[in-house]
Amino acid sequence: MANLTNSHKEGKVAEMIEDQTAKLPSDTYLWAAIGAMTVSLALTCMGKKHAGLFVGQWAAPFLLFGVYNKLVKQEGHD
Repeated sequence: MANLTNSHKEGKVAEMIEDQTAKLPSDTYLWAAIGAMTVSLALTCMGKKHAGLFVGQWAAPFLLFGVYNKLVKQEGHD
């Protein structure tokens, strides 16, 4: 089986994004997720159920961005 790691390169846009996000501390994404959950709870308590659900769904992507950011910091891009 051929070695695929050398045949696939990141695009220029992905490299630029990774270079910028690598400057952020990893816990930034954790705090963003906790913030989204807190705002979601507040909106729900204020009777804005749909807005609360919308904001609450942001937590998972923030955590995934954090995992991706951590992997890029450890492994690097290309």
